[in-house]
Amino acid sequence: MAAKKKTAKKTAKKVTKKAAKKIAKKATKKTATRSRRASSQDSTDLERHVNAPGRADLVKQVGEKIKQLGITYVYFQFVSVTGRIVGKGIPADHWERVANTGFQLVYGSTANLFVDRHGQYIGYGPEASELVGIADPETFVQLPWDKRVGRVFCTCFRNREEKVNPGAHLTSDCRGNLRIIHEEFQKKHGMHMRAGTEPEMMWLKRDESGGLAGGVTKPNCYHIDQFEELRPAFMQVIEYGQAMGLDMIQGDHEDAPGQLELNWMYDDIMRNSDRLTTYRQICAQVARERGLHACFMSKPFMSVSASGCHHNVSLWTGGQDVVNTLHQNPVGGMKDVFSYRHGGKNWFMPDPKIDPYKPGPVGLKCIGGVIEHLGALTAIGSSTVNSYRRLWDTGFWAPVFADWGYQNRTCALRVSAPGRFEYRSVDSMVNPYLMGGALLKSFDDGIRRDLDPGEPEERNIYEAIVAGKKVKKLPMSLGDALKELENDKVIKSSMPDEMYRVYTHYKGDEWERFNHQVTDWDVETYLDCLP
Repeated sequence: MAAKKKTAKKTAKKVTKKAAKKIAKKATKKTATRSRRASSQDSTDLERHVNAPGRADLVKQVGEKIKQLGITYVYFQFVSVTGRIVGKGIPADHWERVANTGFQLVYGSTANLFVDRHGQYIGYGPEASELVGIADPETFVQLPWDKRVGRVFCTCFRNREEKVNPGAHLTSDCRGNLRIIHEEFQKKHGMHMRAGTEPEMMWLKRDESGGLAGGVTKPNCYHIDQFEELRPAFMQVIEYGQAMGLDMIQGDHEDAPGQLELNWMYDDIMRNSDRLTTYRQICAQVARERGLHACFMSKPFMSVSASGCHHNVSLWTGGQDVVNTLHQNPVGGMKDVFSYRHGGKNWFMPDPKIDPYKPGPVGLKCIGGVIEHLGALTAIGSSTVNSYRRLWDTGFWAPVFADWGYQNRTCALRVSAPGRFEYRSVDSMVNPYLMGGALLKSFDDGIRRDLDPGEPEERNIYEAIVAGKKVKKLPMSLGDALKELENDKVIKSSMPDEMYRVYTHYKGDEWERFNHQVTDWDVETYLDCLP
């Protein structure tokens, strides 16, 4: 019996040891799995963005500004496929937590959470996951019209729990795409893009019922008297703009009712896109305060000029960011909001050894790239059904031909000054992030393929055509422009993965809705056409 007991004890010890080994092995496996998961999470685009060098310090600096300025609420905002500002408002007490973990919002918000004419959600259905919006702290600034509120731009990512590509860049985030495309371009070519935009828009009156009642002023171009009539509105826009980092440099009354153009200093393509978005936000606020309507629709009135948004672009190496304190208060926001890139080498400047007037070789190749892809670019620069009213209403300098010149406003591109060219086939409804990415892709193609734009056209393009010049015309409807985009692999690559699907779904539906309508013109033209 004693021997049996000893044997049983030994067996029990062996079993216990064996079980312990199994448990230890399982624990080791679990630890390794957790470690791999943690490592995997650290390697996602989201975590790399959150843990980028210097970001933690910027988050803390924003927290200090929030306390210093007495801010109690923050708009965490990003930009939809059509250029709308979307996002969430969050109490400032939660700044640091949300800045590091992000907020969640449905994927469909990148498409304005709209449904198509068949009742289907554009881009993403109700079963889709929620994006994670991560604040870019360098863009934080106080709102001058309510100093209790701050604003910060965000980059969007796929949800951390997605089965496919968790934490990856959300490819329907136009702002995030521009950053990636610009960084890839800089690595490949050693140059960065700077841009200055010229946003025209109209200030419209409201009647007693709140409806629109035409422009505030008469359509007299450059008249100071008309400019003066809009002074209360534009001076407030300038005041708010300077407080939010826009270095306002000039402005004038254009040749449509209530039409103004206010300009700020050119800069890095991403910062300039953020500033155009901010400018629109400011105009909308001033309109609310003054009982007006800030209209960015391209062509609300026929027989007068539409609202364009010419992009003046160039490629540079070097330079440094300098904080602009002129008429501004950098205390109200982060340094980057008030910084502008100065100096460096401009690769579009003429080479006097070759030609004192023509852009340098890099600039010519870039012009060649844009000319090559103008059809598809038009689907982005002229992005609405109404945009093509601008192109059809001839006589108002709208660019409808794929050509370039110096001070020639009948061409889609003109060299507006040494060292830059003006892309003209773009209107005030443009999404600047999509436009910037598409122009970079056309530049890349022009440089890579050494594309020659030909000689500049110095004649009025209409006269040149009468004289026998063959020039390709831009697509003259949104439907035709979308076909050009579909067939252009280079410009499509500026809308990676889900972005192209979302954009073409949204814009294709817009074109379908237009064709699905009976308009006043239909009725007026055909109602009494037969007895």
